[in-house]
Amino acid sequence: MKVGIDMGTAAGDGRPVEMDLEELLATRLLVQGNSGSGKSHLLRRLLEQSAPWVQQCVVDPEGDFVTLADRFGHVVVDAAAHSEGALQRVAARVRQHRVSVVLNLEGAEVEMQMRLAAAFLGGLFDADRDHWYPMLVVVDEAQLFAPAAAGEVSDEARKASLGAMTNLMCRGRKRGLAGVIATQRLAKLAKNVAAEASNFLMGRTFLDIDMARAADLLGMERRQAEMFRDLARGHFVALGPAVSRRPLPVRIGGVETSGRGGTPKLMPLPETPQADARDLILTPDAEELASPVPLPPRRPPPPPPQDINALLRMARPRPAAESAETQAEADPAQLDAVLREVLADPDSAFRSDAVLYQDFLVRCRMNRVRGESLDLPGFRRRVSVIRAGVDLESAESPDWERAVAAAATLPEEMQGVFLLLARAAMERAPCPSDAQVARACGSRSPGRARRLLSYMEQRGVIVLRTALAGERIVALPGLGWQTRPGDPAAPDPAGDPGPV
Repeated sequence: MKVGIDMGTAAGDGRPVEMDLEELLATRLLVQGNSGSGKSHLLRRLLEQSAPWVQQCVVDPEGDFVTLADRFGHVVVDAAAHSEGALQRVAARVRQHRVSVVLNLEGAEVEMQMRLAAAFLGGLFDADRDHWYPMLVVVDEAQLFAPAAAGEVSDEARKASLGAMTNLMCRGRKRGLAGVIATQRLAKLAKNVAAEASNFLMGRTFLDIDMARAADLLGMERRQAEMFRDLARGHFVALGPAVSRRPLPVRIGGVETSGRGGTPKLMPLPETPQADARDLILTPDAEELASPVPLPPRRPPPPPPQDINALLRMARPRPAAESAETQAEADPAQLDAVLREVLADPDSAFRSDAVLYQDFLVRCRMNRVRGESLDLPGFRRRVSVIRAGVDLESAESPDWERAVAAAATLPEEMQGVFLLLARAAMERAPCPSDAQVARACGSRSPGRARRLLSYMEQRGVIVLRTALAGERIVALPGLGWQTRPGDPAAPDPAGDPGPV
């Protein structure tokens, strides 16, 4: 049975443009266009027009398509509420019972979105042969799930997501899965995923590399690629066996439902006096003061890496007397003296811990330090304490021991900054400036310091507040301390790295 999906009208003569649904299921579709070109509107039109004829699954990273549930009966699956294994089982039941679904990934971070989408697509792909019914699988923002290059996510998540998208586009046809993928930029989408589509709808784009690739996919000459800059919102150039054998400008028709985001509209600002506005944004309410942000549960720290020097010493035979002397712990005073030498260099704050640790080991051998030296995790902890600027008397206090114990539960990149803030809070000193925080995390960039503080606040490690004069206050909910107001733009005072 041939089913024609009404996509809109031809931009030239206004005749209806239909997409052959059966041909689409066999040949797949790629949609490309910059943000605001009308991709989501196009996908919504396709989903609404084909909903009565074929089962659908929408992988929705922004939660825009959940409104299909009210009008067309799609089941919204909140991915963040399920584990990866549970999503695979849900996907298998989706295929078994032929239910149209929207996989809502809204609220999850990018890496978790990739893992959850990979699990769900894997469940659709691995369904029993008896349940291989035709299914339209729409993936919005496909460049997130099939990136052309490695990004900030882990290799494990990227490989799982890319593998699931490749299976969908390359091997899904025999299992009844028809991939419809939409992307803002072709250059960011993996080529082996994009190459499997035989139908294309190309919208407005401005970058030369994306225009050239779109022209190549449509079989157009490079000089014709400039036309993609002139396309209006909701206008696309279509090509493929399911819609047109020649490039055809199409104006996408209207839709019955709407997304939750939509296009921003200008509206007047509220008329609030400046004094009232300042109080509204800078004064915490009673609920904030009564319930400090709790620390999130922490994963157990990974086991420390093996000390290469210890392995070499174990492999090298030594006399019994020398072995006993080497296995003894090194003199803490000697280790402290070597640490002073390492951190006396003004550039030591901007070198990686691994480089500083190698310098430390070499200096230990040069100074003939006997016994076991610090391992790398112990070295990092000791350096964090030194950079925090705590004096010898305070370092032995119970309060500082609490701070060190709390820092030990945090990732290594946060420990030095946390101890710097804890020292200032414990001594009721002004909040460290961005430059001081940057030095504590091994950088010269105040921007990186601000980003790390914001990330620590998101994790619930600290609470940032702004005083009326624009000064910064940092509270440590886990310790019940807070710093005095301090100028975040103050310079980093040069001086000795502090007593050990």
